[in-house]
Parts: sequence; structure tokens; C-alpha cells
Amino acid sequence: MKTDFKLSNLLGTVYGKGNLTFTPDGNSLISPVGNRVSVFNLTESSSYTLPFSHRRNTSHLALTPDGSILLSVDEDGRAILTHLPRRLALYHFSFRAPVSALAFSPSGRYFAVGVGRLVEVWHAPSTPGPESDEGLEFAPFVRHRVHAGHHDTVGGLEWSSDSRFFLSASKDLTARMWSLYPQKNFTPTTLGAHKEAIVGAWFSVDQEVIYTVSRDGALFQWHFAPIHDKLQADDDPADGPSPMGWRIAQRHYFMQPNAKLLCAAYHASSGLFVAGFSSGLFGLYELPDFSMIHTLSISQQGLDHVAINKSGEWLALGAAKLGQLLVWEWQSETYILKQQGHFDRLNSLVYSRDGSRIVTAADDGKVKVWDSKSGFCIVTFTEHSSGVTACEFAQRGNVLFTASLDGSVRAWDLIRYRNFRTFGAPTRLSFSSLAVDPSGDVVCAGSLDSFDIYVWSVQTGQLLDQLAGHEGPVSSMAFAPSGGTLVSGSWDHNVRIWNIFDRTQSSEALQLQADITDIAIRSDSKQIAVSTLDGQLTFWSLAEATQSAGLDARRDVSGGRKLTDRRTATTAAGSKNFNCIVYSMDGTCIIAGGNSKYICLFDVLSGNLLKKFTVSVNLSLQGTQEYLNSRALTEVGPAVLLDNQTEASDLEDRNDRALPGSGRGHASSRRTSPEVRVTAVEFSPTGRAFCAASTEGLLIYSLDHGLQFDPFDLDADITRASTLRALDEKLYLRALIMGFRLNESSLLKRVFEATPLTEVGRLVKGLPTVYLARLTRFVAQTTDTSPHLEKNLWWIEDLLSTHGPFLKDNMPSVAQELRAVQKAIGTIQADLANIADENIYALDYILSQSANNLANSKPRITNGFGSDMAA
Repeated sequence: MKTDFKLSNLLGTVYGKGNLTFTPDGNSLISPVGNRVSVFNLTESSSYTLPFSHRRNTSHLALTPDGSILLSVDEDGRAILTHLPRRLALYHFSFRAPVSALAFSPSGRYFAVGVGRLVEVWHAPSTPGPESDEGLEFAPFVRHRVHAGHHDTVGGLEWSSDSRFFLSASKDLTARMWSLYPQKNFTPTTLGAHKEAIVGAWFSVDQEVIYTVSRDGALFQWHFAPIHDKLQADDDPADGPSPMGWRIAQRHYFMQPNAKLLCAAYHASSGLFVAGFSSGLFGLYELPDFSMIHTLSISQQGLDHVAINKSGEWLALGAAKLGQLLVWEWQSETYILKQQGHFDRLNSLVYSRDGSRIVTAADDGKVKVWDSKSGFCIVTFTEHSSGVTACEFAQRGNVLFTASLDGSVRAWDLIRYRNFRTFGAPTRLSFSSLAVDPSGDVVCAGSLDSFDIYVWSVQTGQLLDQLAGHEGPVSSMAFAPSGGTLVSGSWDHNVRIWNIFDRTQSSEALQLQADITDIAIRSDSKQIAVSTLDGQLTFWSLAEATQSAGLDARRDVSGGRKLTDRRTATTAAGSKNFNCIVYSMDGTCIIAGGNSKYICLFDVLSGNLLKKFTVSVNLSLQGTQEYLNSRALTEVGPAVLLDNQTEASDLEDRNDRALPGSGRGHASSRRTSPEVRVTAVEFSPTGRAFCAASTEGLLIYSLDHGLQFDPFDLDADITRASTLRALDEKLYLRALIMGFRLNESSLLKRVFEATPLTEVGRLVKGLPTVYLARLTRFVAQTTDTSPHLEKNLWWIEDLLSTHGPFLKDNMPSVAQELRAVQKAIGTIQADLANIADENIYALDYILSQSANNLANSKPRITNGFGSDMAA
């Protein structure tokens, strides 16, 4: 079994905190999610997560005007410079202090950073243009200048369209205008007339007007005009013209009742102004007349950030407290994107039988269905009134079962997306485990309150039986894939095997040394894996009820020290066991996760640890550090855990709604210091991926790696411009090889589409075999998205016919590429069959009309008697 799994996407969480930004084409939205960055393609309905991660939660993002360079900064001021098209982290840098604002200049040559009360201007790293041979700059971060003048934190930065000036908005109730280089007759200007902190400041499209907005809902319009002084008016006007300066021309007030302005954005070319409030409402206005277009309430909590795409058609809004991300098209008043992650901890997950859907259940009482390919949430079920603890698919049909702490087990129809059956117990219970018979006729659930197992009929919804035998809460259960056998684990140190369809309903107990945390059954129904609280993994024969193997995994799973731990990470007992285990599809490996930052992959036969996956390195979570920093300790405990909420400057931040002694906090606010843990793991039915439910969301690890910058045999002479020159000279094979060596998808697509059909056969024959797998994979991927059907099939035919013997001899190394080709051809066949079936009568009608027209157009011959006859 292959173990080269890599993180491909992060689901379950769509927005953490920080600013949102659109790509220059306006079709993709970049969002900070925890210590990672996710990109949502709004036109293709897909998403992916960039492969790098910060050491703390990401707080600010900025993208160059050409969309090639992304700069992301975390809460500590540590930045990562990323090449966005190739998803490659280029450089790591620290600003040595928390960053409060970040913006690139329109020219892309500079970027401004708000660091506390200072504004720093830096040279942006230069990259060669798509049509030029400009050199690279090997000093990515060079500071240009530092501007000081604000007396409080800088909260917003905005550049002028010519990149000569920029505005800074601060909490000291002022906005300041600075110049990039010294300008003649220009001095830094202070704009101060607001009564509360300024949220943002912007230039108009002609740079003749400046707009500033504050938290109290006051928008001031500043014009550069003569400043009339009363003392100067009394003097002789012949002394000279009045001095010029920025003064307030208009004042607009749009404060909403019982709310504060939290964020705002301005689109200069269209004059569109958007304001988000703490009540979850946003307002849309048109400047300079300040006419209100509409207001809409979209969240129960405050909006933390708003962004506008380049065309001004779409608005992106993020609410951090509820993890909401929305894209609103204001002209048609419709949602382009509406996603919300789970508010609370994930408890369970399950793949659909075809692997296209992933279902998650969480403590917030919601059940969400995710598309594994696009990464978007399809539907959310909210019928449960308490936390959902388990979910399971039926083997046949699109039926999902969920168990909840509200005492109900529900059955869902995933075709009509409705709850069609609800199962309940005679007494009030909180169900914690669930199992579904492979036939789909019986569903079983276990509870932490009662030690019995409850069995219901899916058809009638009636309670069939209560299986008694355990002397402790039932923590886990599963049906054997062959059917008829139910295996349950309990805190009474016993695993019981039930034959629920027999008249006697007898059970056989397997005695262990500690509480059972989870059980798993191999796909051939011959072996059971049991995880216990003492960190042991034991394997049992299901038919003989005897132990066949076992391993001690305490050292493998342990890792990470919490702030409150008095023991080191190696001696702490809280993270030395697995909470969830699952077999691989072939049954040779088992993957396990627990209350630590590691996911372990074991070989069942030898008991060896094959690979260890690190879930998170985010220092904002507890349990990610091996050693604690003694400098962060005070006389009363760790400095991070000290309550400094009452020292906040804003009233909303000082209010503490949590009950005394409550560890979870108020229901409307997320926990600020969660612990890293893995609550569920599951293999994909294809065996090519597995997902893990963690504190940060749903992590998907896949063998089918996405786009990566992996240059092959690259040298200085191979650039994009030289590749395009070879293409212009009709050197198609050379251009294709140079494109593969650069490994740039847009360039490869351009060379592929420019190659004529007459040259395909010659190109494939001359292709070195080292590039064969790359070309096969690229053609298969292009076939799924390209409209050139015949051309793609010609490429596939020439590749298979020319290099067939080589592909056959090297089948293990090119199996993934051939599988992709087979999938692409199958998709084409299915699409053509559907088109033909849907248009068969239209085609018959067209062919019949063509035959009639052909018959009517035959020439006629006139005989001597004046009558016509057919030629």
C-alpha cells in the first residue's frame, strides 16, 4: 500500500479571521482558515488549500495586482511569500511584531505594512513578466521607508491608483496621507475630524476626493480646496491666494441602531461603498451622492471583513465568530457562495459508498454533507437539538443514519434531503455510538447513560430489542461487512460479539485490560481491531474469538504538551491512546488518531509504524508544542491563559458573557484556546485518500497530489519567453519539453492547443520516455475540461499505440496515469451517450428533413408531351 499521502484540502472550516481578497480576474476568493489559506474558485465551484501552514492563525493576506505573489502574515507577524499559480512557498520572513494592515501598491513594486503605530513600506519581490526575460530579484524583502506619526494602531492602508501616495487609517481618530517618494510642495497630511476610530480611508477614481469612515457610522468626504481662515479674510486679499489643503466637503451618517461599524470597502471605479456592522447587517451605498442601494442582514454575529472584486459585481463577507463566508452579487441580489463550517468540535465522519460525498457530525447539532471534489458543503441538516455523536451510511441506497445526544437516531434521504425516519428509546437517553446492518434493515445504537444496545427496524421504525450484557457505557460498535454479526466495545473492558438475528441472541465476550475507545472490522469480516485506553492496539479473529496480534502504540501517538500540563509531552498520560481507528480498503494497514497532533499508519501484519502525519503545527492550539517556553510562565500560571479581556478598548470586546466556571464559553463565541485532537478518521472507498476530523476542520490527505511546482531538469535558458519563441518557430516537440521542464500548467495548455493534429503523431514518436508519464497525465486532465474532444482522443490514441509496449512493461509506475486516461475516456463515452439519448428524435427529424430536401432537389426532365419525369 502506498503511504505518500499529502494534504490536499481542508473542509469543515471556510473562514477563520483576517481579511479576504479576490484574485485579479475576480473569479477566485482567497480566505484565511486557521493557520492555512484556502482558495475558492467561484466560477468552477471548486476549492483547494495551499500546502504551507503558519505557526499561528493567519491574520492578513495581500495579493499583487497580477495575481502571482501572495503575502500571508500570521498573528505574530511572521510572513510567507507564495507563488500562487504554482502554490509554492518562496520565502519566510518576520516583521518582528504583530501586523495590523497590509496592502500592495497598484504597480506591484511596493507594499505597505501597518506594524503597531508605524507604517513600513517595503520593496515587493520582482518576478519576470509573462512575455519578457526580466531577471529575478534574490532579496525578496527590502525595507524602503518607515513612517511614524500615528499614536495608536494602524487599522487600514490604501494606495492611490498611480502608486505615488497611500492613506493610513488609525485608532487614534485620524487618517494620514503619505508619499512614496518625496514630492515637491507636499507634506504628510493629517485628516482628523472623527469621534471614533477610523475603519478605512480611500481615494476616489480621479484622486480628487478622499473618503474616511469611522466606527460610529460617519463617512466624511474630503476635497482639496482653498482653506479659508477668518484672520486671513480680514487682511488685504492682495497678499496672495489662499493656501490649499484637504477639508471636509460633506458629512454622511448611516449608523445602525445598537450596532457598530466593523468593516468597510470602497470600489473606486464604480463608486460602490459597502459597510458591515456588528449586528450582522451590511449596507450598500453609492458615492459620491451617498444614495443607499439596499441593506441586508446575513448573519447573527458581526461581519469582520468585506471585500469587492475587480468588476464591482461580487461582495465577499466573512463572519469569524460563526465561521461564515458569503459572496453576494448585489445587482441580482443572489448568493454566489454561501458556506459555513461547523461551529463546534467534529465528532464523526463517513464517506459515501462512491466516495463523492463526506458527511460530518459535530457538537453544534448539525450534520453537513460535503462534496469531496469541490470541497463545498451541499446541504446542512439541523433537525437534531443537541450534539451529533455518530453517523453511518447504509450499504445500499442513499440513506444516512445519525445518532445524537438528544436521544434520537434519525434516517436521512440524501436524494430528497429530508429526514424520513426517527428512532427513539423508551426512556430519555444520549446516544454515543451507531451501527447499521449491511442489508439496511436494522440500525443499532449505544448510549453512555444505559448499558444496553437498542435495535430498531428501519422499515417500521419500531424498537425490536434491547441487548443487555455490558456493564459499562457502550463506546463503539460496528457490523461485520458479511452481515449478521454485531461487535460492540464498552468501558467495562469487554468486547462482545452478538448474533442479533439468531433466536438466542447470544454474545461472546472478549476480555481486555482497559476501557474500549474504538473498534474496527476488516473488510473480509475475519479480523477485529480494538483500541483501548492504555494505548494498546489488539487484533482478534472474529470467527475464533482469539487474539492474533497486538502492539503498544503509546510512544507513537504521544506528543504535544498543553499549557496546563505539569508533565512533559513524553510522560503525559492524556494523549497516549487512540480514540478512532479504521482499516484500509485492502485490510493491510490501519490508521489511528487520538488526543494528540499525530495520525499514525500501522502495518497490520508486522505491527510496524509506516508513517506518522502531523495534523497541525499551529501554536494557537494547545498540544502542538513538545516543550513549553518558560519565559511565558508567570507567578499565577501561563501568560496566555490570563484573562485580559477587561483591558480591551472597545466595549464589545470587554463584555464577557460566559458563565463562571464554564470552559466552553458563550454559545455565540468560539473558544480562544482549543486543544488539537483527532476525533475521527475514515478511508475513501477508492483507497486513494483518507480524511481526519480534527480541531481545525476536516483534513483530506490524498495520493492524487494537486498542482505543484516541480521543475524537471531546469536550467537558466529555459524560460516562458523562450518556450513561446520555440512555439512561434513551430518547434512543437521542443516547446512541449520546455513546458514540462517548467511545469507551468497555463504554458503547457497553450503549447498543447497550438500543436496541429498533423504534428501529433510525429511529436509523440519523438517524445523521450522520461516525459511520457507527465504527458499522459496532462492529456487525461485536459480531456476533462477541454472542449476539443476529437483532438484529445487523437492524442490518447497516438500515445497508447506508439508507447504501448513501454507502458505495459512499466505498468506499476504509470498505473495512476493510465487510470486517469481510462476515467477520461469513460466520461467522454457517458457524455456522448447521454447527448445521443436526449437528442435522438431531433437527429431523426433532421436526417429525415435532409433526405426530403435531397429528394426534392433532384433535376427534372421534360418529355415531348409537356410532362416532367425524374432524371
